[in-house]
This record gives sequence, structure tokens and C-alpha cells, in this order.
Amino acid sequence: MSSQSFEIARTADGVSQYILSKMLNRHGLIAGATGTGKTVSLRKLAEYCSGAGIPAFLVDVKGDLSGLCKSGEKSGKIAERMTQFNLPDDYLQSFPVRFWDAFGEKGIPLRMTVSQMGATLLSRLLQLNATQEGLMNIVFKVADDNGWLLLDFKDLRSMLQHVSDNASEYRAKYGNVSAASVGAIQRSLLKLENEGGDQIFGEPPVSLDDLMQSEDGKGVINILNAERLMRSPSVFAAVLLWLLAELFNTLPECGDLDKPKFVLFFDEAHLLFDDMPNALLDQIEQVVRLIRSKGVGVWFCTQNPIDLPDTVLGQLAGRIQHALRAFTPRDQKAVKAAAETFRSNPNIKVSEVIGELAVGEALVSFLDEKGTPSPVARAFIFPPSSQLSPIADTEQQQAIQGDDLYRSYHQEVDNYSAYEALQEQAGQPEKDEKKSPTILDGVLSGITGQRKKSGGGIVHDVANQIARSTRNKVLGKITTAITRGIFGALTGKK
Repeated sequence: MSSQSFEIARTADGVSQYILSKMLNRHGLIAGATGTGKTVSLRKLAEYCSGAGIPAFLVDVKGDLSGLCKSGEKSGKIAERMTQFNLPDDYLQSFPVRFWDAFGEKGIPLRMTVSQMGATLLSRLLQLNATQEGLMNIVFKVADDNGWLLLDFKDLRSMLQHVSDNASEYRAKYGNVSAASVGAIQRSLLKLENEGGDQIFGEPPVSLDDLMQSEDGKGVINILNAERLMRSPSVFAAVLLWLLAELFNTLPECGDLDKPKFVLFFDEAHLLFDDMPNALLDQIEQVVRLIRSKGVGVWFCTQNPIDLPDTVLGQLAGRIQHALRAFTPRDQKAVKAAAETFRSNPNIKVSEVIGELAVGEALVSFLDEKGTPSPVARAFIFPPSSQLSPIADTEQQQAIQGDDLYRSYHQEVDNYSAYEALQEQAGQPEKDEKKSPTILDGVLSGITGQRKKSGGGIVHDVANQIARSTRNKVLGKITTAITRGIFGALTGKK
């Protein structure tokens, strides 16, 4: 399919402003003060992606994006804009939406495993020093060598205790095991756990295939409810960084496609970068820069361009700049920074116009077919086609529970993993010669445990449990190795 062009905005004198589908993976920025219309711009881009068959992922910070699943109404400001642009009534439409929630409250639970996160990325999130990160790598290595899955926090805690208790054995093989480092890691885990981090680690982990789906030719818009998540910055960072890493590690190189495979929109992006360690920031910059070749686009939505690090800001080609108010020296700096990022237009003095923009009006610049930024233009963003207001909570819950994937993810399972393996080992005589649990032992144990919990048919239980346990056993080790490798490569470590 050839590249599509979407009219995203129109100037006062009728000049259309287009964005090309093939350029969506060059990333972009939507910025503006509160109440200037940047969230509407974000959802309009998501609608265009869905209409072109491109799955999208939105971080919903305020819980006001659920209306994407219903057609809009021709009334109020929407009717005004439709009349202004002479848009037909069939412009209004709904889009396929899937609701996710890291805590499982307002969406399908979005989980990952500790193995999927990997030692290096997890160390960055816990802000461990070099010595503590080295110990974390030892813990993961010991688990790998013994075939013990690291699925959740109890697995990681039990492995830390196991390595500490057998420090003399592992010290000779892997390097120094410091009791002080074990204690520091445990305290960092406790801090993350207090923010709700333990709830995002476990099984079944979300599959990328389930995030990158289409329905009736439209890409599914995945909405991650982040109302509670934003109050836990470390957990928020863990979820989004895992998603970026998983996409980067899993998807093959594909170069520039006529349309990307997946586009992510991070609203209130400045919260993602607040108090972020420099080492982790460097990794984000690297992944954002390289993930384009995997057919993935990343768009950040924030209040001021200066909220984002320069290294990340420099990777964002598309720009939608809503009004900024220059009341303080910092605001004036933001206006100047925003003005300098646009390709100049002799008819527009950006530093002055930014403060004059009306609600729904923006300065826009997108890449053309050759990848060259267009001169900055002052234009009105098209209205959303979907319902502007959020749907009722009861209606959203019905949509969540009626989703085919809800049955696959809503019930957390506790398969045989490192915790159970170490519990069994601790219960054996000191000189017991029995082998460590094998993959089959883990599968059978998981089947038995799951069978006790559920009342489902035994054939259904066995089939599901074997598939999940085997898949996660293989993917756990593969993803751990890849994640450790890629993030180690990005930081120059192995």
C-alpha cells in the first residue's frame, strides 16, 4: 500500500496541512499550555493512525480519551469546526479501542515479567550503582543457569536471598557478592513495591501481538489508563520503558515503510523524564533514535518543549505547537526554544505568534516525501471524529469485560518459578542428589496449582497451562538475554 496523506490542519486562508503516514515513524512533538488543545491534536493523530490500519498506543493521563470508541456528535465546538472546514456528516465515526491498566482497575491488566525487564533495565529503574548492578546481573545469571524463571517480585527477592546465603559459592564463579549490595537492592525493591510496582510484574505477561491488532481494516487504539500510574513515577517509567524495549528487541528491522507498524503517544511526557537518572535517559534517547527502523513511531505530548531533554527533542521531526504563555523567564525560554525548532517562514514570526494562538490553533510543521520539514504554518487543527467526552464508567467496564482479551489476562496466574524451586530446594536434605526442577516439572507443577484454583475443564486447563508455561520459559530466557544485550550495548557494558 502506498503512503497516505492526512489533512491534519488548515490555515485561515484555506491552505491544507498534511502529514504523511510514512513519516509517522520519524517521531513528533505536540506541545502547548493547559487548555490549548494539545490532547485533541493527539487524539486526532491517533484517529488517523487507526483509519489507516495502524495500531496505536495512548497514555491516558486524565481518563478522558475513552470517547474514541464512539462516534462524535455535530454540536458545540465540533459543529463549529466542521462548518468552518466544510466537513461532511460522515466525518464523525468511532474507532476500535482496547482499554489497559497496569493495576487492572480501569482496563485489562498490563503485566510483564521480571525476566522480560532484564537485569540492566531493572537496575536503571532502581537507580542502582555499578556494584549493585553487577550483583543484579549475577542474580539473573544464576537463575538462567538453573532454569529458574524470574516472574515476579517474590522470585527476585528469593533469588537475592539465595545468592546472599550462598555467597561463597557464587563469589568464586561470578565475582563478589556483597551483603550490603543485597540489602540496598532489597530496599530499592521495597520502594518500588510501595508505589505499586509489584502489581505490574507477573503472569500472564502482555503479548505485543495483542497490542498490534486491527479490526475491520482499522488499527486498534490501545488506551493505557494512567490516572493512578502517574502518581507512581517509577512504575510509570517501568511500564513505558519496558514497552519501548520490548518493541525494539522483538520487531525486525524494516526500514522506512509506507506506514509504520505501531505508533505510541505519550501524554504529559514531562512526567516520564522528571528526576530520571542520566544513565536511563541515555538509553531512552538511544532507543527512540533506533526504534524508527523497526517501524515504530513515538510522539510525545507535553506543555513546554523544554520539558523534554535536548537529546530526545532532537529526534522529533513532526511538530504541533499550541499556545504558550510567556509570563516567567522559564516561559520565555520555552517560547524561544519552540521558535528555534521550526523551519522558518518569512510570513510568521514564531516567537510572537505562539502567544497569540487561539484554542485549537497551532503552529505546525511536518516532513515531506523527501523527509524535509515544511516551513512553519499557522493553522487550525481538525476536530476529532470520535466523541470528545469520555464514556461512562459502567459503559467502559462493559467494554473491558466484553473484550476477548479480558479472559486471557484478567486472572493472574502463579506458575512454577524461582520462588517455588528454591522453596523445594530448601525442603530437601542437605546432601539430596535430586536434580533441579526441569521445564517439565515446572509445567506440571503449574498445571496442578492452576487446576486447584480454577473450576475449568482439565483439557482446557492443561492446554492453556502448557502453552503459557512453555512459551514463558522460552521467551523469558530469550528476552532476558536480548534485553541484557541491547541495553548493555547501549551503555557500553556486557
